[in-house]
Amino acid sequence: MKILAGLRDAPQILLARVGRYDPDGPLAAATDAGAWAAWQRTATSSSPSQVLRTITDAGLRGRGGAGHPTAAKWRACAATESDERYVVANGFEADPGAQLDRTLLENDPHAVLEGLALAAFAVGARRAYVCVNTRAETARRRLAAAIEAAIDAGYLGSDALGAGFDLDIEVVAVSGGFVVGEETVLLRAIENKRAQPDQRPPYPSRRGLWDRPTVVNNVETLACVPWIMANGAAAFADIGAPDNPGTTLVQLTGAVARPGIAEVPTGLPLRRLIDDVGGGVRKGAKLKAVLVGGPAGGFLPPDALDVPYTPVALEAAGAIWGSGTLVAIDSDTCLVDMATLLERFLADESCGKTIPCRIGVRRLYEIGARATTGLSQPTDPQLLGDLAADVRDGALCGLEFCAPNPFLSGMRYFAAEFEDHFVRGACPAGVCAASPVLSVSK
Repeated sequence: MKILAGLRDAPQILLARVGRYDPDGPLAAATDAGAWAAWQRTATSSSPSQVLRTITDAGLRGRGGAGHPTAAKWRACAATESDERYVVANGFEADPGAQLDRTLLENDPHAVLEGLALAAFAVGARRAYVCVNTRAETARRRLAAAIEAAIDAGYLGSDALGAGFDLDIEVVAVSGGFVVGEETVLLRAIENKRAQPDQRPPYPSRRGLWDRPTVVNNVETLACVPWIMANGAAAFADIGAPDNPGTTLVQLTGAVARPGIAEVPTGLPLRRLIDDVGGGVRKGAKLKAVLVGGPAGGFLPPDALDVPYTPVALEAAGAIWGSGTLVAIDSDTCLVDMATLLERFLADESCGKTIPCRIGVRRLYEIGARATTGLSQPTDPQLLGDLAADVRDGALCGLEFCAPNPFLSGMRYFAAEFEDHFVRGACPAGVCAASPVLSVSK
């Protein structure tokens, strides 16, 4: 997917080296562009506690969706007594429509590996893993080559940089569905166990991979770490939202004039993401809604796009940070039909460990399917709301908790369209073939 220019007045952290070196070229080209400089300085002249303090002061939060404080995970892992600790870079990218992690890994694999090394140094881990989807063959190949080059240069392996620190990094290709993106499921997949989530607590930072303390960070989170160590905590904290500083990658698709991936400061209003980064709505289209966060995200109407792009603000609005994707939806789309399609995907992707997810999400889809075929029952709106609450109350992982989002956000902001389907059995957009088309006055 095309990499967009982003905002002129915004700093570049994650994509700063894209185009400055060939990912398939020699290590020297990457180091000339700045790769591994922060690692060399930190490993030879700093202590793990200094790294932890810097990441704490920077305010870095996870870019994988939930936005947990990165330093809190690292501190919990470092403080847990164990004979072994691990760090895992989550680059699985469960959303089939997202290409953010893959783009970063393909264009600057050294940034992720350097951040992974710094995280391992901070928590005292001697083994680390980069997990990628089996479909991301280019990313896997470039990561493997980058690791080999870093070992040959003495940056990784036994007694890395002569600093008395041993670190082995392994690339793990993982297959599976949407739920594998959840951290405890990913750990079970690494162990070649059934890909199902674990009850938390205990969290992986206390008991994770092979029951040892484990830090799991998104690859985007880790790619921020070298920049922080090179430029200081204060410089990072001054960028973006005060409660979630820095930059992040966003992917714009759908009815935008310029689809693609861009790096933007956190906290940027959604409206600016669509208008300034995506070039606004494409010619001839009228914006109806924006799906924020991927298949388990939420629909937001045009008058709600002043929401800052942070996990907390998005959740309050009925959406999620999720996979980092924004899909602009034009007026020809039926949101009931689209929400039903998303619900079917989530039902199919459920691992089935809990009954509310295994059965409840499927029932949510069936309620939507009735609405799109003119077969709704009078009790369906109430049933949908009650069932959504039950699914969330029994949630064991993020997929289950967020699964009702497409319907809940749709009914919250587009009540009239949902009422047309549920009550009158009609589709104003003319998409639901089995439902009559209402005449809409202009």
